[in-house]
Amino acid sequence: MLAVETELQMIESRLVSLLDCRESLISEICRYLVAGGGKRVRPAFMMLVYRACGGTDEDLGGPIDASVALELIHSATLLHDDIIDSGKLRRGKPSAFSRFGLAPTLVAGDFLFSRAFELCGRFDEHLIKMAAEACIQLTEGEVREARLRHNSSVSLEDYKNFIELKTASLFRCGGRIAADLAGVPERIINRMGRLGTAIGLAFQMIDDLLDVVGPESKIGKPVGSDLRAGIPSLPVVLGIAGSEELRRLFQDGSAAAGGPGFNRALELVRAPHVLAAGRQKAAEQAALAHHELACLKPSRYRDSLAAMINDQVDREV
Repeated sequence: MLAVETELQMIESRLVSLLDCRESLISEICRYLVAGGGKRVRPAFMMLVYRACGGTDEDLGGPIDASVALELIHSATLLHDDIIDSGKLRRGKPSAFSRFGLAPTLVAGDFLFSRAFELCGRFDEHLIKMAAEACIQLTEGEVREARLRHNSSVSLEDYKNFIELKTASLFRCGGRIAADLAGVPERIINRMGRLGTAIGLAFQMIDDLLDVVGPESKIGKPVGSDLRAGIPSLPVVLGIAGSEELRRLFQDGSAAAGGPGFNRALELVRAPHVLAAGRQKAAEQAALAHHELACLKPSRYRDSLAAMINDQVDREV
């Protein structure tokens, strides 16, 4: 992301400055998660879209604040996700939920959401609505995913629907807001939204594959976390489509954490043909992303977006 390295440094500084709170425990939890690392893929994506759409230094404060707001929202969802899943590890260290407990972690997540919308207050109403709609979709995706846990009849379409809500919504929102702030026509704004959706889907698909490949030291959480929780991740969905044994293990809970069939289920979702099919699905989303990117004028920022797309598909542990 060298094309927007300066902007990312500005985002990081702004992000950390917003973690202060009159209650020190809230600040400690937020800093533990947010200042402790993270890929910052969403802010990088937003700044590259803004620059690739012709955004200038003169108006840089807007996209910086918008990028920080979406990263705060993303961070809040991580805190809440670990509560929902009773997650013990996050980014290779004990999760905030594990270290600080349920109630403080929940409140810290609420604090981050509030900080995000405090930032959003500077923007026009239609941009605030975009961010609010992305948050609504996040909650809908969470509930839809929960409804499909341990459901062996889940289809690939079901899977794509809930990850589009839960993961891709922030990328879609980020692409649209960044393009809007750069002042491009509505048709380009819409295409940057579709670009975000495709990158978000590819990102989640590869994350799902890495979850079953491991090792824990590289992925920062227990191997097979989704399988343990009964979440129909991409390798699970692809695996149960061709394996009655995996379908049974997933449905009856044997593949869950501590279940007698976990190791066998993990072996089945790691099958080479399943992992290859998952990579192919991610590659299809990458192709869609490259198609949307073609509407932008050539620039080093467009090149960096193209590299970001490829990096998502090529990611390894």
